[in-house]
Amino acid sequence: MKNQNKGILKKVLKHIGKYRFYLLCSILLAAISVILTLYIPILTGRAVDCIVSAGNVDFGSILGILKEMAVIVVLTAAVQWLMNACNNKIAYQVVRDVRDEAFKKLQLLPLKYIDGHSHGDIVSRIIADVDQFSDGLLMGFTQLFTGVVTIIGTLLFMLSINVSTTIVVVILTPLSFFIAGFIAKRTFNMSKLQSETRGEQTALIDEMIGNAKVVKAFNHEQKAVEQFDGINLRLEKTSVRAIFFSSLTNPSTRFVNSLVYAGVGILGAFLAIRGRISVGRLTSFLSYANQYTKPFNEISGVVTELQTAFACAGRVFEFIEEEPQQPDAEDAVVLSAPKGQITMENVAFSYNPGQKLIDNFNLEVKPGQRVAIVGPTGCGKTTVINLLMRFYDVNKGSIKIDGTDIRSMTRKSLRDSFGMVLQDTWLHAGTIRENIVMGKPDATDEEVVAAAKAAHSHSFIKRLPMGYDTVISEDGGSLSQGQKQLLCITRVMLSLPPMLILDEATSSIDTRTEIKISQAFQAMMQGRTSFIVAHRLSTIREADIILVMKDGNIIEQGNHETLLKKENGFYANLYQSQFTA
Repeated sequence: MKNQNKGILKKVLKHIGKYRFYLLCSILLAAISVILTLYIPILTGRAVDCIVSAGNVDFGSILGILKEMAVIVVLTAAVQWLMNACNNKIAYQVVRDVRDEAFKKLQLLPLKYIDGHSHGDIVSRIIADVDQFSDGLLMGFTQLFTGVVTIIGTLLFMLSINVSTTIVVVILTPLSFFIAGFIAKRTFNMSKLQSETRGEQTALIDEMIGNAKVVKAFNHEQKAVEQFDGINLRLEKTSVRAIFFSSLTNPSTRFVNSLVYAGVGILGAFLAIRGRISVGRLTSFLSYANQYTKPFNEISGVVTELQTAFACAGRVFEFIEEEPQQPDAEDAVVLSAPKGQITMENVAFSYNPGQKLIDNFNLEVKPGQRVAIVGPTGCGKTTVINLLMRFYDVNKGSIKIDGTDIRSMTRKSLRDSFGMVLQDTWLHAGTIRENIVMGKPDATDEEVVAAAKAAHSHSFIKRLPMGYDTVISEDGGSLSQGQKQLLCITRVMLSLPPMLILDEATSSIDTRTEIKISQAFQAMMQGRTSFIVAHRLSTIREADIILVMKDGNIIEQGNHETLLKKENGFYANLYQSQFTA
């Protein structure tokens, strides 16, 4: 744990280093604040010594001391306010930087990582864990600097008053550190487990919200509640244990500090009786002894809070340091104005090394051809699309466009050359117009309307309260599934890329609209290399090539008429099963 904390601390300090000006200001202001605060007991001692006996009080001197104290108190408050402002600046800017890094890393991570990890846990790391880290960092800056400076300052002031009593204080106080260190080790482990369990809980909530209709349709509510209760119970236990250990620190250190204070009081009383110290100076010393031990309480609390912060920061940095997707080669070419000739040679790929999916896959597509891919669920249809778009790279073999391997192209130019309409729609929070122009930000209003009319979405858009300026929430809000899919089709209609991928593009659209959309697609696909993934075979009759896939391989290939004529052919049987009463 010690080495782990050192590594995390180095990363935190590296981020803090960018704001060293505010850091230096904070340290300087902390020193000034402590010096001013520690000067108050000296004035208090002087005031006490001005009271010699009953009826023998120097009121003039006391009044002057009180005025001086008032000025120092106001000045101390102003300095502490400025110090807290600097601390807030450092903490929140560091947290902003860490969260920016985490989100940027999310964009660079390969789909393999995102598909293989709980989405809720990723969200928890970027949001909840960073918040916890922020709280610990802020407490550290606020109390750690002032605590350390207070300890040093009070020690010097106490030495100036009485050396022997100061030695007693110094000998007894370190007991607080031993107690805090013992508790901190257990706090770190509990805090880390607490963060992991919180991430698991976030993942379940995210899953239940995203699939609410399915949960209700299959009466899974009770099971979901039971599953949540189980995680919640574990979170409660880990949280209680983490808080139990962290809450032991303060009372334990306070007990040690009370012993120190009592020892100083008794020893000081004997010294005062013998005349080796005045009552006023003893008053000052007792105040310093109390202030000397107080930072140990605060630092002990900070240590346990920092253990929680380090546990959360560790999870965030672990995410930030994940291996990103392989960057484009330095000599990567930019794919511009592709003709659309696609060749797949001896392609082999699997998501899991021990589970074969696609093996020795070969395909030759001429420019402008329409290629339909059909086959049973799990045969590799969508995987072929993932490989074409370089969401995943092939394990063996190669995929070439116009004779150039796609791995030697920039991902951006490759993906700009394809227009995709998927079965799963995606819309972001914003206006209808902003969602449509995603692929062509500089499109004019006339182009947007023309694309919407071609995609048959113009009529329902005009019925919305603000038309194209209607704001929709994340994932389309109250729009129907069919309307969301029409908007995704409009997006592709507007950008008109050289190559197209239609993966069940009309699955959520009514039959009448589907016929119109199919006509629009036919016009759009003219002269463009197109890949169509479909389960409804009626939508692919006009394809130039139909690939029939099974277990990751092409088992039949040809056009609609050719494949129907094959006796006991897989495609023929599949087609007949859909259209025979």
